[in-house]
Amino acid sequence: MFSLVRPYIFKVNPETAHNLAIKSLKYNFLPESLFTVENEEILNSRLFGKSIKNPIGLAAGFDKSAEVYNQLFKIGFGFVEIGTVTPKKQYGNPKPRIFRLEKDTALINRLGFNNDGSDIVKKRIENNLPKSLLGINIGPNKGVKDMTEDFLSCAETFFPLGDYITINISSPNTEGLRDFHKKENLKNLLSKINEIREKSSFRKAFLLKVSPDLDEQSVNEVISLILDYKIDGVILTNTTDTNRNNLKSDNKLEKGGLSGKPLQNISTKLIKRFYKDLKGRASIIGVGGIDSGNSAFEKIAAGASALQLYTSMIYEGPLVVKKIKRDLIKILNEQGFKNIKEAIGSYS
Repeated sequence: MFSLVRPYIFKVNPETAHNLAIKSLKYNFLPESLFTVENEEILNSRLFGKSIKNPIGLAAGFDKSAEVYNQLFKIGFGFVEIGTVTPKKQYGNPKPRIFRLEKDTALINRLGFNNDGSDIVKKRIENNLPKSLLGINIGPNKGVKDMTEDFLSCAETFFPLGDYITINISSPNTEGLRDFHKKENLKNLLSKINEIREKSSFRKAFLLKVSPDLDEQSVNEVISLILDYKIDGVILTNTTDTNRNNLKSDNKLEKGGLSGKPLQNISTKLIKRFYKDLKGRASIIGVGGIDSGNSAFEKIAAGASALQLYTSMIYEGPLVVKKIKRDLIKILNEQGFKNIKEAIGSYS
């Protein structure tokens, strides 16, 4: 069905199409049964202490301001990550700021953390409690003098609400943000985040979302700090602002973060690298180019405990989750796995 309407959707500006998708989901008219598959129990998982129906999540960037996460659970996602949320509401970068690369099954965005701000998002979550695992991706407002203080402000706001909090240090669209990959900067940030966690009366997981563009030294340093500060998980990876050479689409030179199929091998390679050194002491969420059971299994076998997608839903519609679940179940059965957790790291 989506393949029939996609040509018309793709005639609309990408950001307008996204806003229409959010509004459509608010009507909540699609029955949950449409998105279920047989034998889905083989995909049952636990993530950060919570049971989920499957390990396929929606990445941050779609439901930026926590408007439709419960509707997204209905269409088959095992978990949803909202955001990126900043302390104050902000418009983001000037439009146009999303570009389809149809020949490459990819997107480039330079949105710049457009969202409704932490106060509004907090109230939405409090008034509409999540029906499955909810992650909250946080970041700093544009142009602030001290980005660390913005991270801490959001962490204070959302630690009581989310099942996990993602510290987004890796978007290429906020100037200076990726400087947090530097050892001393990241060490300072994580030590202060840990202070918030230690004084809290509850235990929530927190994660790092990491750039795919790190050199080997930076990878080693990030892994070391994840272990030193007992980070619960790492999201591999955010979008890349490189890797343009082999793209075919006219929009390939637009400034911003590249997502989708061109990121598939880059993120999988990093998953293997992190899995080898983390040795199960932090969970890995794999992101980048997941559009089929095969690409999903590839990341699980490389060491990912869970997955996230976004771009493939733009190109294939909401039923992409059902397709991935169905094909992933087939692969697990063919390879003799009784549950998806047995497949984690099986190729590493």
